[in-house]
Amino acid sequence: MQTDTLIDKAAKLIANASHAIVFSGAGISLESGIPTFRGATNGIWAKYDPDDIEISNFMRDPAKSWKTIKACFYDFIKDKDIQPNIAHRVIADLQKAGIVKAIITQNIDTLHQRAGATDVIEFHGTTATASCTKCGHTIPAGEVDFTAPIPSCPKCKGLLKPDFVFFGEGIPRKALDDSFDHAAKADLCIVVGTSAQVMPAGMIPINVKRAGGKVIEINPQKSAVTDAYSDIFIPLPAVDAFTRLAEALKRENVKF
Repeated sequence: MQTDTLIDKAAKLIANASHAIVFSGAGISLESGIPTFRGATNGIWAKYDPDDIEISNFMRDPAKSWKTIKACFYDFIKDKDIQPNIAHRVIADLQKAGIVKAIITQNIDTLHQRAGATDVIEFHGTTATASCTKCGHTIPAGEVDFTAPIPSCPKCKGLLKPDFVFFGEGIPRKALDDSFDHAAKADLCIVVGTSAQVMPAGMIPINVKRAGGKVIEINPQKSAVTDAYSDIFIPLPAVDAFTRLAEALKRENVKF
């Protein structure tokens, strides 16, 4: 099927959805300049040791872990002036229009929020805040002393940890419950920029499909859900796909 036809079919599904959700992954932020984790040559874990983001290793040697954390998740974004792209913005506009009821993201970069989205479920946490492992006090990332080898809590001097999910940690309960509650209600799931291989996040589109909803997938390559669960597979990068989807939605008289 021609890509233009797929775009038009996807726009009709979105326009007629009563409870659409978005499930996004690293691919949507790749086009803003943030590398994926598992790219063979330019992925984050091709350059840094993922064991540094394992919770027991962090607790045992926080100075080593914080060195990797600062380089991967804070210095890089600051130095590159990473900004939301058109895919983030169109999704935010669809949410403001009341079509998208929830954005469930595996990303920790806050680009959905910076694009104007409000109801964002951060399945794997966020880089926007850090919390004390001793007293639980939470501070914005902008208040973390990144010049210190081991950033400490301004309240009790305990060890600070970024509020994203490390290897060996569970998914935050509220994010988990809210995500699957929305998946149970959704009549449409828009999958964008994820391989859908990481569990339990990868179950979100599967649950939507099993409950009778539709799945639109936007990915340059097939994912773990494409053949068995995706009703429409648009083989494009996120920016190209959402640029074209925005025009198709206007033809469907969707105001956003």
